[in-house]
Amino acid sequence: MHVLKPRLSEKAYGTAQATNTYVIDVPGELNKHEIADSVEKQFEVSVKSVRTVNRKGKAKRIMNTTGKRASNRKGSQSAIKKAYITLNAGSHLPFFEAEEAEAAEAIKEAEKAKKTDKKATDAKKAEKAPKEEKK
Repeated sequence: MHVLKPRLSEKAYGTAQATNTYVIDVPGELNKHEIADSVEKQFEVSVKSVRTVNRKGKAKRIMNTTGKRASNRKGSQSAIKKAYITLNAGSHLPFFEAEEAEAAEAIKEAEKAKKTDKKATDAKKAEKAPKEEKK
C-alpha cells in the first residue's frame, strides 16, 4: 500500500466543497486504477473517478552572496504527480474538518448577531411608537 498525502490549499478546499473532488499527491509510478484502490483502502470511501497530472520539476537558480564571493548554483524542484479524486455521493474525506467546523461556527455566529440586531431594532421601534402617540 502506498502513502497518499492530501494537498491542503485554498483551491483544493474549494473543489472539495463544490464538486466532492479531492487533490492528493501520489507516487509517480502509480496509475489511475492503483490510485483508486489505494484511496479506497486507506480512507474507506468509494471513488467515482480519478484524473492525474504530472507536474515537471522547475529549474531554479540560487544566488549566494557572502562577503566578496558570490556563487551562482543551479537547482531544481522535484517533479510531482497529483491525482484529482472525485468521490461518489455520500463519501467524504476528513482533510478539511477544521476548516469546515470553523466555517459552520462563523455561520452560527453571524445568525446569532443577526437575531440580536433584529431584537435591538424592534426594541427601538417599540420605544419610538409610544412617543409619537403622545404628541
